[in-house]
Amino acid sequence: MKRSQVSLIMTVHNEADNLPCLLESIMAQTLQPADIVIVDGGSTDGTQAIARSYMDRLPLRLLDKPGANISEGRNAAIRMAIYDVVAVTDAGVRLDPGWLEALVEPLQEGDSGVDVASGFFVADPQTPFERAMGATVLPAAEDIDPATFLPSSRSVAFRKLAWAKAGGYPEWLDYCEDLLFDIHLKETGHNLIFVPEAIAYFRPRPTLRDFYVQYYRYARGDGKADLWRKRHAIRYLTYLIGPTLAGWAWKQRQSISGKIVMACQALAVIGYCRRPYARLLPMLRGLPPADVVYAFALVPIIRLTGDVAKMAGYPVGVWWRWTKGERRNMRH
Repeated sequence: MKRSQVSLIMTVHNEADNLPCLLESIMAQTLQPADIVIVDGGSTDGTQAIARSYMDRLPLRLLDKPGANISEGRNAAIRMAIYDVVAVTDAGVRLDPGWLEALVEPLQEGDSGVDVASGFFVADPQTPFERAMGATVLPAAEDIDPATFLPSSRSVAFRKLAWAKAGGYPEWLDYCEDLLFDIHLKETGHNLIFVPEAIAYFRPRPTLRDFYVQYYRYARGDGKADLWRKRHAIRYLTYLIGPTLAGWAWKQRQSISGKIVMACQALAVIGYCRRPYARLLPMLRGLPPADVVYAFALVPIIRLTGDVAKMAGYPVGVWWRWTKGERRNMRH
């Protein structure tokens, strides 16, 4: 196995059920990290014991930091990192064997001018529900515009100098911290390169309730960080006007205008679900017909659930920002 001067960092909290899978995937990397730092936020389920059991097989150091949020944990791990190039991943994923080698290659090509390498992540579903979830919420590589892509910290690498210049991960923010960090990297003049071959496999949320909570928290983080105002405003406007028009069209369903409005709304719903359905089709090969129908029926339900969660979470974050005085000069 090749070993490179790269530090790999991650944060964990009660990850006993999935940490072995991640650590085994690190052991299988074609390019091995020379340094691994795991920061634990106060696990009570044996996570730390699992991490320690791999110390004789991986160059792993463990920092116990009870109560630390993800940003605090990542920043602490990066400070401990030995090497200039730092790769970041998360518990709950498994890494493609070529993940680290592909991810850090642009950062090791001499005077390339690249400071940040944006890896990718794809769904790793285990049930028909999770296939529908992954297809609905996770983009495919062809959906990505490399010029505007903001990487998840499940799959990213950067130089420590870039991290420091961007101010590190924002420790005042509990969710969407990696997106705000990405924005700060761009605002401080760093060049981000998209590396779609650096794949982290991520299991989608297994239930609608888990998904709702996830997207509520994401949207609350948007509100706290003052991110994506226009995007959220368009969503509120759509859900304000859409049902009103639908009600009017139903009352006027015998008229030409009512039929036109209903047809337009039907086309809008189809368009809204088009890309998820296109991503879902290849994921359904080999499934029984009943599971295929079930997965197809879930797509609009998942879309609606995510939108409701975002509309509920965003104003909570905005209120937090206003009342806590955590205003940021961010306008997106």
